Amino acid sequence: ERSLHTFAMLSTRLASRVVARGSRLFSSSAASASAIPHRALIGGAVAVGAAGLYYGNKTGCLSLDITFKLPVEIDTAQLVRQLRRCEPADLSSLTKVAKDDLGLLPQPEAPTYRTALVEIYVRSAPYGGSDKSSNGHRYDSIPFANGMINAGMSCNLVHYVHEEHDKFVEAMKQFDAIIVRCNPGQIKADGGSQAKFDDAMRGLQKLGIQVWPSPDVMEFMGAKDALTKIAHLNIGLIDTFSYYTEEAFTTGFKKTMAFQPRVIKQNRGSSGEGIWIIKLKEGNYCSNFGDRICEGDEVLSLMEANDNHAEEHTVAEFIEFCVNGRTAKSGKWTSKGVGKYLEGGKAAGGMLVDQRFCPRIVEGELRYNLVGPALVGIIHKKPKDGGISAVGGTGSVYTFYGPDEPKFSNLTTNFLTKDIDKVMPSLGLGDQPLPLWWTTDFILASPVGTPVEEEKWIVGEFNCSCVGISKCLPAYCKDDTPNANWNDIPDEDKKEAMVYGNKMGVVATDILNKAKWAWESSTLVDVSGLTRVAK
Repeated sequence: ERSLHTFAMLSTRLASRVVARGSRLFSSSAASASAIPHRALIGGAVAVGAAGLYYGNKTGCLSLDITFKLPVEIDTAQLVRQLRRCEPADLSSLTKVAKDDLGLLPQPEAPTYRTALVEIYVRSAPYGGSDKSSNGHRYDSIPFANGMINAGMSCNLVHYVHEEHDKFVEAMKQFDAIIVRCNPGQIKADGGSQAKFDDAMRGLQKLGIQVWPSPDVMEFMGAKDALTKIAHLNIGLIDTFSYYTEEAFTTGFKKTMAFQPRVIKQNRGSSGEGIWIIKLKEGNYCSNFGDRICEGDEVLSLMEANDNHAEEHTVAEFIEFCVNGRTAKSGKWTSKGVGKYLEGGKAAGGMLVDQRFCPRIVEGELRYNLVGPALVGIIHKKPKDGGISAVGGTGSVYTFYGPDEPKFSNLTTNFLTKDIDKVMPSLGLGDQPLPLWWTTDFILASPVGTPVEEEKWIVGEFNCSCVGISKCLPAYCKDDTPNANWNDIPDEDKKEAMVYGNKMGVVATDILNKAKWAWESSTLVDVSGLTRVAK
């Protein structure tokens, strides 16, 4: 039922691409220049033949058995894959959740790759969740999708509906890459299973489909023990420890606390909840690590990062709160949290990270915004006077800088040239690319007076789990802006957001081009000019 014009357009387009490649697919580098046009024409013929076979087979109106021999072998499956990319992905089996696709660019006629951006609409939440525009899309989905389109790829906006899980997974098999933009906790809030979704993404990865970020990347980069895994890098502190059991925490904390002020971080919290800056009230630290351990009745001065509130507790009370929560042994707590940071053990995310306190945190943190390996912006987050945490909502002041800001050039150069390529292998993710859109928070660990060129900045946190594009915030709904949408973003902010989006498109293309199943890597090398020695 497909028109001859469409067939001719698609097959000719593929043929022209083969011709444009010279003889890359069908001749060796040693081939004579005079032979190239002939081989390219053969390639074009193969492309047209593949198109005919594909569409004829699909419609049931054509059945051919063609035998031919070329100087090299041709992976016809790859020819068919490229042809299929020229068709729109079939999403007719999935529920269309969004009211419209306001701001989305037209899809390219001949996309280099197919991509999908996956979102989640929480039906029980106002506006579908705190990150939604009035049409049901995430407030910053358009820059991501348009960045892919501007790079020559197609990008469909798809909502995950857990009742249609199997249909969703089947539909996703049509794509070369999936960009996951489901905010943590929202799949569960909508009644679905995050574990089931994650397992499906891992299954798609096994089929050769890229997932950005993958469940493992989100888990390992977002876990607080990532700081322990990078402790040996320039951006880490060697005296960083992870605790998964009560015994390990009790022994380790009493030893580290006796030596220096510490930061204890729970694994599961967000916005600073369960992150404690701790000092000995008496200040009686030992001179060398391990010279003594704290007694249970020593008093601690604590400040929690989520709201900068202060408390005092004994060492024994703090350990009890971290392990068992509010009990008769833990004393009275004013924290909004419930403790129990080790609950469920390592498998359930129960964990505490113990890191040296860096007093210059009061000068602020640096958040590096990155697209893959490229730095695109720096935010200096300074706590309000008297505070330590620069978490939003605590009165902190944010100052924005470009990626080439001179005052941070030492950190930028060291991070981008010495450590960034070691991050994923250190986290056990050496087979996965850096996230498309992620952040790294840095804290200055050097004493006051250290020359700039000798300063040591250490990572406080990685984040790649649905990091937002702040320039798009006018597009998300709240009580006073229930109809917010893409058009509410000022034009200048749209342009800046698209700088990020377009960079993502470039990085995404590079990742796909390097993937083992991409077009270029599927062709065989022509060794026909060599003598076959082996039997």
